[in-house]
Amino acid sequence: MQSATLEAMQTALRGPVIGPKDAEYSRARKVYNAMIDKHPAAIVPCRDAADVMSALTFIRDAGLDVAVRGGGHSGPGLCLVDGGVTIDLSPMRGVRVDPAARTAQAGGGSRLSDLDHATHAFGLATPTGIISMTGVGGLTLGGGHGYLTRKYGLTVDNLLAADVVLADGSFVTASETEHPDLFWALRGGGGNFGIVTSFTYRLHPVDTVGGGITLWPVDRTREVLAWYRDFLPQAPEDVYGFFSLFVVPPGPPFPEEIHGRKMCAVVWCHTGDPSRFEETRTAVREPGPPAFHFTAPMPYPELQGMLDDVIPTGYQWYWRGDFFDRIPDAATDVHLKYGENLPTPLSLMHLYPVDGAAHRVGRDDTAWSYRDAVWSGVLAGVDPDPANAEAIRQWCVDYWEELHPYSMGGSYVNFMGTGEGQERVRATYRDHYDRLAQVKRTYDPDNVLHANQNIRPAQRQ
Repeated sequence: MQSATLEAMQTALRGPVIGPKDAEYSRARKVYNAMIDKHPAAIVPCRDAADVMSALTFIRDAGLDVAVRGGGHSGPGLCLVDGGVTIDLSPMRGVRVDPAARTAQAGGGSRLSDLDHATHAFGLATPTGIISMTGVGGLTLGGGHGYLTRKYGLTVDNLLAADVVLADGSFVTASETEHPDLFWALRGGGGNFGIVTSFTYRLHPVDTVGGGITLWPVDRTREVLAWYRDFLPQAPEDVYGFFSLFVVPPGPPFPEEIHGRKMCAVVWCHTGDPSRFEETRTAVREPGPPAFHFTAPMPYPELQGMLDDVIPTGYQWYWRGDFFDRIPDAATDVHLKYGENLPTPLSLMHLYPVDGAAHRVGRDDTAWSYRDAVWSGVLAGVDPDPANAEAIRQWCVDYWEELHPYSMGGSYVNFMGTGEGQERVRATYRDHYDRLAQVKRTYDPDNVLHANQNIRPAQRQ
């Protein structure tokens, strides 16, 4: 970046412009995944939409690449770009709740913890993810699924409006009645269409939930997964459970005798009558006695933050994902094989349910194209030591390649890794891709916002 451009940006913006010579640069360029080591020409923490508009105009006029950072949780590090500029929304973390209307407006840099804290005070919540450090922006634009999905749908099913800075620096509000084509694309199309400076969500009554986890030895993966695939889709929508392969971490609630053991597990959330949670516990025992079973009533934000300390910011990550509408016996064999060979104590596999209320939204109502999926899976190699980066990457790739033939062909966009290619992006959006490309041509014809799982603008006829 030329010094004159840097100085002009520093003068025009309310927030700082952080360059490589600044003391805070090393901290500012760090993201959740320590495997990402990119060096932007500048990082611009924006305090409001006006900052975003000005910054984007400067960046575009200077001919520089731009990336957008919300929570910095992007696995492939799409919130940074070498030699370009990152527009950092992290200062924009305010949340305003309207308890009478049951809505919440969250700034584009907010995290799930910010949203949950603000809404829980009123006994309300909206479906998001399962890690409270995650940014609402990236999660929402990719679709968003988590503990409340079976009961209340995807995050995008509860998005009412979005304030957006477009690629040309202008500002619009997108909703069902304003720029409906843009609003459709934002609900699952990723960060391709603009920089969202605030999200308005529909809220639902959620206060104390039943949270818990049930563990079985990893060598029982076939049996437990066969039970899970049949039990959960027919369970009441108040019952949510994601299936996992992992190594038991030290500390509570796990007893010392199972610390460090490889396990298969179901992590539970029950949103119904707490007195009926015992029925779920009884059903849990159907695959046979578990090695460990824990359930307890807890505030919803506590469940949302339960996994934060297990895998904190700054570890090596490599992940890939796929959608599944079935789990055949052959797939359970693959899961057993790679569960028994987890490469590091923090590596894992999760299968998240995306049925229930998410299936009652029309396939073409949003850009999310897998309304017929039952699970969204992610495989993640994780370790604090950079020396293990290649080992966890290879385990993940090998696992994915063996499991992929049993998938539906595409992935949740937020679970796509680095270097998966344009065909994977197309597979993720299926026959929605061409419509998304048309919207891209309308709102970003020069593909200014391409540091993402990119949807290229449609060619003019």
